[in-house]
Amino acid sequence: MINTIPPGELVPAPDLDEAAALAELEKIVASMESGKLTLEQSLAAHKRGLELAQYCQGVLARAQQQVKVLEENTLKNFPGADDDE
Repeated sequence: MINTIPPGELVPAPDLDEAAALAELEKIVASMESGKLTLEQSLAAHKRGLELAQYCQGVLARAQQQVKVLEENTLKNFPGADDDE
């Protein structure tokens, strides 16, 4: 069975922020695409890549939720404000 993290839940990465996680993920992709990794290294890189991708997706989901809350609380016309004409 594959151990997955529920959507939106962050992988523990106390030493990484979003930019560092994305940069590490890009390095992993480049190393895997180079074809120079052993099978064990590829599996470890794949696992770490999944963790980083899930972490980044969680950060993005939280940011999207914050934007949604902010948009819901924006200034809106009072009912009947357009009726003054």
